[in-house]
Amino acid sequence: MVNGFPALIERFLAHVGVERGLADATVTAYESDLRKYAGWLESRGIDDIAHVTRHDVEDYVAFLDDLGESARSKARRLAAVHEFHRFALAGNLIADDVAAPVKAPKGASTLPDVLSVDEVARLLDAVPVEGDDPVMLRDRALLEFMYATGARVSEAVGVNFDDLDLQDAHIVRLTGKGSKQRIVPVGTYACAAMERYFAKGRPALEARIRNAPAPERRAVFLNKRGRRLSRQSVWEIVRNAGERARIDKPLHPHTLRHSFATHLIQGGADVRTVQELLGHASVTTTQIYTHVSPENLIEAYLTAHPRAQ
Repeated sequence: MVNGFPALIERFLAHVGVERGLADATVTAYESDLRKYAGWLESRGIDDIAHVTRHDVEDYVAFLDDLGESARSKARRLAAVHEFHRFALAGNLIADDVAAPVKAPKGASTLPDVLSVDEVARLLDAVPVEGDDPVMLRDRALLEFMYATGARVSEAVGVNFDDLDLQDAHIVRLTGKGSKQRIVPVGTYACAAMERYFAKGRPALEARIRNAPAPERRAVFLNKRGRRLSRQSVWEIVRNAGERARIDKPLHPHTLRHSFATHLIQGGADVRTVQELLGHASVTTTQIYTHVSPENLIEAYLTAHPRAQ
């Protein structure tokens, strides 16, 4: 069947993975969401995308709501459905995009998990820089690098030596979503931590493996076996540092990215600049970091309002 879901999903995944160059994790998420969607449609006797109606899509969103899915999860799954139907429309497999008018249900507005400047300092200081422990030197360099650059975890573990210029320009070339590259400054603290890691830590880690392939040898951050550090390992490094620092907040690699962006905004950086540094395609995505704390709101009110005092 030309419009059958299994074959169409495979074509869609090839399109976003190869032609659009989306990250493997994004393609995997699309696959999971669309197989769930297709399975639900087939349970209703619909096995051709041309037979899907707007009411079917609306009922699917209601079905997700009945499952107790979070607003964020429902929005993500519906975004996959929208992309899928747009792909079918572009391929002339359907005459109308029935999913386009269906909007994700509005949930409670949630701000990203952000650390204060003091909490970031505690997190970083929880990984000591004294001594020659190669793992500790690597962990401190990694955390300093991620906070200094706002790098996504995939970007951090993907950094190679030829992406760095720490001696003269103090910059790094990060490769983000869709293989898009951007240049980001690397602050003094991060440069110093990485130089210590390069001098004492990384050589010891690299010595633990022989005959490593070239991509492994070019990697900046190595694991205990001398190979490129994995994304899962970065999660562990962040969590362990948070426990040592006794930070009672949800901690994950993206927390450092959120904190990087928020602290830049609070420090006076304009949204467009932060958008470029983060590698966001749209400034709308970056604007979530322009939230202001209640304390800052009160201070601004007392300072600016003519009848506040």
